[in-house]
Amino acid sequence: MKKIKTLLVAFIIANAFWSCEKDDICADGTPTTPSVVIEFYDKNDPTVLKSVTNLRVIADGMTEPIIFNATGNEDTKYLTTANKIKIPLKTTEDITSYHFTQNAANPAISNEDHMVFNYSRTDQYVSRACGYKTTFKLAPNNPVIPEGDTDKWISNIVTVQSNIENPNETHLKIYF
Repeated sequence: MKKIKTLLVAFIIANAFWSCEKDDICADGTPTTPSVVIEFYDKNDPTVLKSVTNLRVIADGMTEPIIFNATGNEDTKYLTTANKIKIPLKTTEDITSYHFTQNAANPAISNEDHMVFNYSRTDQYVSRACGYKTTFKLAPNNPVIPEGDTDKWISNIVTVQSNIENPNETHLKIYF
């Protein structure tokens, strides 16, 4: 009887170890849905990167702009003075509209341009833990359409890479 109890306990313990599954945790380095990477250039010298002063970017239908500075206060967390930004595209639609505001910290000299991004989407399975990621392909004709007023600060937009798969490569160049 003692042998049966010992075997039963050993069987229960062994069964507990065999039934364990690998944790479903998506590792930090796992590729996710990439953002579109935009670099800004001087329109007078197209080879020179140029920082946009106090840039604020907000998508149509959103109440808050994109956060560029998470440690900033309520006024500065939405602003960046940079020559390169990353902004997300909608994963449920083939169009995303953004308002780019230069000098957003000073309403007296701020200038807002509205741009519509046109693209197609592909969902790719990553893993059980991470699920799917979406990659994008900018439309071959009119991938980005500037809209709005005649007082535009953006003078030209050039597509560098239409496939938005790599979050570290530049996809668009904006000249101003």
